[in-house]
Amino acid sequence: MDLDRKSLKKTSFHSCHLEAGAKMVDFGGWHMPLQYQGILKEHHNVRSNVGLFDVSHMGEVTFKGSKALEAARYLVTNALNIEIGQAQYSPMCNHDGGIIDDLIVYRRSEDNVLICVNAANREKDYRWMVENNPFPNEVEIINQSDDFAQIAVQGRHAEATLQKLCDTDLSAVGYYHFLEGTFAGVEGCIIARTGYTGEDGFEVFIPVSGAEGIWNSVLAAGEEFSISPIGLGARDSLRLEAKMHLYGSDMTEDNTPFEASLGWAVKLKKNDFIGKAALVDYKANHWNRRLAGLKVEGRIPRPGCSVMLNGERVGVVTSGTKSPVLGYGIAMAYVRKDLSKIGTELQIDVRGRIAQATVVKGAFFQRDY
Repeated sequence: MDLDRKSLKKTSFHSCHLEAGAKMVDFGGWHMPLQYQGILKEHHNVRSNVGLFDVSHMGEVTFKGSKALEAARYLVTNALNIEIGQAQYSPMCNHDGGIIDDLIVYRRSEDNVLICVNAANREKDYRWMVENNPFPNEVEIINQSDDFAQIAVQGRHAEATLQKLCDTDLSAVGYYHFLEGTFAGVEGCIIARTGYTGEDGFEVFIPVSGAEGIWNSVLAAGEEFSISPIGLGARDSLRLEAKMHLYGSDMTEDNTPFEASLGWAVKLKKNDFIGKAALVDYKANHWNRRLAGLKVEGRIPRPGCSVMLNGERVGVVTSGTKSPVLGYGIAMAYVRKDLSKIGTELQIDVRGRIAQATVVKGAFFQRDY
């Protein structure tokens, strides 16, 4: 093992990945599985059966105090009008309206809110939250990223797989809701009906102290449903088919939620929040481009490819691949706002060859159950 590999962070399930023969890569400073049996095979198994993902590299930040939800509400763009046991997706912006990260906020109790942040942004997000805490004397903000392991179980058989490991009825857990309790014999787990694949499924937060045996327990529970471990490669192609954003590719601090097609998660009518004034101004006076979904004919679009109209460059691809399920090229790209309407015909320059592209509505893939 070379020095570079030794310096990489490892999740609670690292040894399981090695034992399974995973191809491991450096992913944002973490030694993570890219693939086990091949990206395409893993992708199709999630779509047809069920897959198990290690997402322990994600970060967790806890807000504690009587104004915990109110503090979180000030830091993010969405309304956060959520009940205990409910979660909500939201961008978190800087004062100029640029996206610092996209998050999921879980309301655990009257005085406890958990926020799941992207792996590469763990330290950045935590510092920002602490520095901009509107109630520093009443709300404690704690970085618990090293306290949790996290798995995702995704696919049509996800509920049946995990029900074997839970005493509570998972069918009663709605989308973007969660319960807390014992999972696979480990107390203090959070079991949320969320995911990043376009499939039904769950993400489970597990105290690190009890996480070691979880991986094999889930694989055993899902054996009758042909469960398989899934690496980062298929995780990316699955989320792109579902038209789910990847921070750092489809949005950065240089993008507002409006141009990133996340305006639905910005509630300008709620009380003041960081970036509100800038977003009001941007929407009214400066909104000139938008992230669009493109169906691409004959070529495989890749990030950085130019989007063209009559020989003029009018945008750039941020995410692109050949859809394993649909069999054609799909992409997300920033284009001029007037060209983001459904049905608009464009072209993409793929290494000097022009491919026809059409702006399409919603997710590229829709599950059939």
